[in-house]
Amino acid sequence: MHKEDCLFCKIGQGTIPTNKVYEDDEIIAFKDLHPAAPVHFLIIPKDHYDSLEQMGKDQEALLGKMLALAPVLAKQQGANNGFRVVINTGHDGGQEIKHIHVHVLGGPRPWTKL
Repeated sequence: MHKEDCLFCKIGQGTIPTNKVYEDDEIIAFKDLHPAAPVHFLIIPKDHYDSLEQMGKDQEALLGKMLALAPVLAKQQGANNGFRVVINTGHDGGQEIKHIHVHVLGGPRPWTKL
């Protein structure tokens, strides 16, 4: 399922080019356009889900696959000394695009301070 007006659905369908770091039938990962860390990429499902709140038991395997992919890609992208995984959910959670996405951030500090 895709939404016609969703930026991330368009990226997943290949209609908007991006700097891909990974792709398979279910998932695409690409570098963030406005990186907050030396290593900063997003992992998204190609199917549309507004947020983590919308995902349930039927999406457990997909969520697990996305999270299991994070350390593999983080190391490939140069985050050899640790990384952070962030899923912003909803307006108050800081989610800007209504399509679930996992931020993976890594590289030398001080970007990790909250």
